[in-house]
Amino acid sequence: MSAAGDPLVRSVQAAAYTVPTDRPEGDGTLEWDATDVVVVRAEAEGTVGLGWAYGGSACAAVVATKLADVVRGLPALDVAGAWQAMVRAMRDDARQGIAGCAISAVDVALWDLKARLLEVPLHRLLGGVRESVPVYGSGGFTTDDDQRLVAQVEEWVGALGIPRVKIRVGEDWGTAVDRDLERMRLVREVAGDEVALYMDANGAYSRKQAVRVARAAWDLDVGWFEEPVSSDDLEGLRVVRDAVDADVTAGEHGYDLAYFQRMCEVVDCLQADASRCGGISEWQRVAAVAAARGLEVSGHCAPHLHAVVGAATPNLRHLEWFHDHVRVESLFFDGVLEPEGGEVRPRGDAVGHGLTFREADAERFRVR
Repeated sequence: MSAAGDPLVRSVQAAAYTVPTDRPEGDGTLEWDATDVVVVRAEAEGTVGLGWAYGGSACAAVVATKLADVVRGLPALDVAGAWQAMVRAMRDDARQGIAGCAISAVDVALWDLKARLLEVPLHRLLGGVRESVPVYGSGGFTTDDDQRLVAQVEEWVGALGIPRVKIRVGEDWGTAVDRDLERMRLVREVAGDEVALYMDANGAYSRKQAVRVARAAWDLDVGWFEEPVSSDDLEGLRVVRDAVDADVTAGEHGYDLAYFQRMCEVVDCLQADASRCGGISEWQRVAAVAAARGLEVSGHCAPHLHAVVGAATPNLRHLEWFHDHVRVESLFFDGVLEPEGGEVRPRGDAVGHGLTFREADAERFRVR
């Protein structure tokens, strides 16, 4: 319950943007040339909270036609109550997918609004447990030639000092394994023996194929094997996890606690995406579910969002410094972070999550 006189949410607005990639990109199962993002602003007593999620105009429409009316008039400090109201309102519209991203963006905006109203950094409001958050460089698209791949790895390891790098494998639905292994060997050669090497198949391999690939790359000391098979194939994830040395991980497509509870049974590290799973509110519960199983969590994409929630998550392993989202967030926001020594440090000198929206710069990408 909120006290009389608490600030109320007066408006919730959403806009969708499409940002072309800086080059053609792809992984084992998909190719793309643009990144969609929805930006949400929630206002109370003249203070504005900022949230975002990686979804398109359909997400913005859900916010505008459904969620804004649900949240408007609720106490701005009672974020949990607003989250519950949004989830209940979407019962007949399916929380998964587009609706989940919309709920996430609003929830992030409300948490940012609360922190700004209280004039505290958001990671402190959530309960900070660390001053900085480990990151890993993420990109290495299957569409990159060797020259581009080498340049990206050199930037991560050299210029940014990130000691963990991940590239995509499973090219063309797992039909180019020799090429996958060649690229992995190239990355190991460029990065050196001290850098942790990760691979992400995006579900492109079959079960035994994934095991064979991991064994063929044994000498490369790969420590992270993401979605070796489809994340829908829970038994397949279990089979691969039990057969390979690398930590098997998945969870980026989760939208509710039941999903993550099932995923905890078959992975070594649980991935979650606060811009999909239900925002910061649900991320905290997901992390608790993982902790109860003795697992760490890793933030999927949306690096500046996960820097904040990661600083308040005791069982966090790291977050993904994903090429596309780093680029979008740098284009859209002031106050972005830079890795130092393989970590990012949420700002302690700014209220909320510390980001401000450069609306004029983003306008050219807006979906009409």
